[in-house]
Amino acid sequence: MTTPTQRPGERLRNAICTFSELLQQYPEKSRASLLRQVEIQFDLSPKECHFLNTHLTDCQDQGNPI
Repeated sequence: MTTPTQRPGERLRNAICTFSELLQQYPEKSRASLLRQVEIQFDLSPKECHFLNTHLTDCQDQGNPI
């Protein structure tokens, strides 16, 4: 749920930025564990979690960076 001062999609944008930073800081960790950490940190909805898992874990399998 967004707060009155938070624009729609702001949490998801921040989560993606944080995920990208974590990937650079901890390349040895799996994307799935970093995604779980970000999902909890930003209190993402199940729909937002599904979006991130679908789009960001597939990048690794295809060899594409974020």
